[in-house]
Amino acid sequence: QVQFVESGGGLVQPGGSLRLSCAASGIIFNINSMGWYRQAPGKERELVASITTGGTTSHADSVKGRFTISRDSAKNTVYLRMNSLKPVDTAVYYCNADAYDSKLHRYRAYWGQGTQVAVSS
Repeated sequence: QVQFVESGGGLVQPGGSLRLSCAASGIIFNINSMGWYRQAPGKERELVASITTGGTTSHADSVKGRFTISRDSAKNTVYLRMNSLKPVDTAVYYCNADAYDSKLHRYRAYWGQGTQVAVSS
């Protein structure tokens, strides 16, 4: 039984910063990667950034240079530092993991509940 709890969202002015956190509870093994997705109203959910178990990171072009994904293995937590926020960044941000489910005996996607980020004056 694994659960991901996101936090750190909120309302911020353009140019501001936020740090999102995703804390994993329960026991999880064989994680291929973790990432952050976002979904704005009326738009498809999109990948923002990802990080592999080896620490390799990838960021969407739209956020490259502004957002940084990282993790704290000791705390089982993945972060998304968001700087120079723009109104277009407004969305619900979801933590995601691709990991092996011992009950299903296969890899599957795990999702957090989402945290709202609103960038507005």
